[in-house]
Amino acid sequence: MLFAASQASAGQPAGVQSSVLVKSEASWEGTSYAAYPAGAPELSVIKITIPANTSLAWHKHPMPNAAYVLSGELTVETQDGKQRKVLGQGEALAEMVERHHRGTSGATPTELIVFYAGSKDMPLSVPVPE
Repeated sequence: MLFAASQASAGQPAGVQSSVLVKSEASWEGTSYAAYPAGAPELSVIKITIPANTSLAWHKHPMPNAAYVLSGELTVETQDGKQRKVLGQGEALAEMVERHHRGTSGATPTELIVFYAGSKDMPLSVPVPE
């Protein structure tokens, strides 16, 4: 679920605000998250730049993660073609776990910040086997 409500941060000086970009128990297409991976936590924050009109390879993530669009447009879709969502600058979404999907940029390059909540040595994404 996507939230954009701003609020003053508790205990912070006047004028400091925070915005919840994503707070969800399920991915953007409605699948509930089961659990975080076992093992020692390892957080990753990655900046990804996708050239204009480019589709990423089909892949899946083994852990919960969330993406934020810094600039451009991103269309995310499930491999079965049944679900699709378009995100623009300033929008965020809770990513899918263990389900094949991909992102495609729009007419201009797309910049993303992606936060992964995994465990040590876990891959951030796994390609679809050929």
